[in-house]
Amino acid sequence: MSSVVLRDVTLRDGLQLTGRLLPTDRKVALVRTLLAAGVPELEIGSLARADVVPPLADTLDVVAALTPEELDRCWVWVATPRHVQRAVAAGARNVQYCFSVSDAHNNANVGRDTAVSLDAMPDAVAAAREAGGRIQLCLATAFTCPFDGPVDPGRVVEIVADPRTAGSCDVVVCDTLGQAVPSEVGALVSRVAAVAGGRRIAFHGHDTWGQGVANALAAVAAGATLLDGALGGLGGCPFAPGASGNTACEDLLFALRPDWVTPGVLANLVTVSEDLLDELGEPNRSRAAQGVRSRAAAFPWTAGPRA
Repeated sequence: MSSVVLRDVTLRDGLQLTGRLLPTDRKVALVRTLLAAGVPELEIGSLARADVVPPLADTLDVVAALTPEELDRCWVWVATPRHVQRAVAAGARNVQYCFSVSDAHNNANVGRDTAVSLDAMPDAVAAAREAGGRIQLCLATAFTCPFDGPVDPGRVVEIVADPRTAGSCDVVVCDTLGQAVPSEVGALVSRVAAVAGGRRIAFHGHDTWGQGVANALAAVAAGATLLDGALGGLGGCPFAPGASGNTACEDLLFALRPDWVTPGVLANLVTVSEDLLDELGEPNRSRAAQGVRSRAAAFPWTAGPRA
């Protein structure tokens, strides 16, 4: 599975529910640390309202501090064409245009029905393209909605096949609540891939019910080539009651073993994650991180307890 790309979403989805704020310079330093470690892509923030999601209020400052070469590997979450314009004006190259398949969650998350977000997508695509950037279609609550329950998979497929979304470079299928199981993930990703028209398929999972890695592997088997994860399983959605953190990057990397990840690289990322989580006062939910810190010296992926 060396061809599967990991996108670290710590600085967006990972920070949404943290009680402590991470300073801008610390975010920029973390971006550079992760890129230098070999992480292929990052999600570095969101243009959500600052009063609603305070930990992400400085996203455009983070963008402005990064070089064009760094920004080529970074993504910013947006929900409107105006968000796209603001992001690219600050220097962003890649934006993730997100809305929910469920009307109830879309209204809670971005204050409008799904149809309104879908209608606006061509303008968002045009704004990204005019700036020479890329734009993803990101579908939240693709499996279940915290307010309305199960989501019709056919509705997800319809949106992906809709001509208004055709200008996107990727399709991100989100298990926002972490309630899906591998059979559901594999079935939906397979259907999405069949109508995506060659666009890259991404899977964004949460580990609420302990299925994060299993769901990610099912997505890959069905055609996904990009997986989202956060350091230490950090994160969650403020508008999705019952959702816990993202699937941990450490767990995904240990399972996938991409070419750039060696035992030393994984151990280094575990240390980076531990320092960040300590700074934020957040628990470490990664099982692979626990494994790295074990005393099983005969296993090459262990590094032992920290000095």
